[in-house]
Amino acid sequence: LHVDRQVIGCSDHDGEQAYNLDGEELWFADFIKKEGVEPQPPFIDHITFQDEAYQQAEVNQQTCKTNLDNARRAMKDFKIED
Repeated sequence: LHVDRQVIGCSDHDGEQAYNLDGEELWFADFIKKEGVEPQPPFIDHITFQDEAYQQAEVNQQTCKTNLDNARRAMKDFKIED
């Protein structure tokens, strides 16, 4: 069995999207260079992601930031104890 993991996260100033398999990073979005990176070693069968993967990561970041703003507005009146 394999463990396949996708991570999408954001904050006001940063974001991340990455795909992992068995604890090894297969692809991540470099939002500074505006490109997808496949940091796989040369001795394995290379897994390639579609060219649109980076553009989808940018869309996912916008969705994440919208959801973050919505959650902040919804939770602003809750007491910490709640």
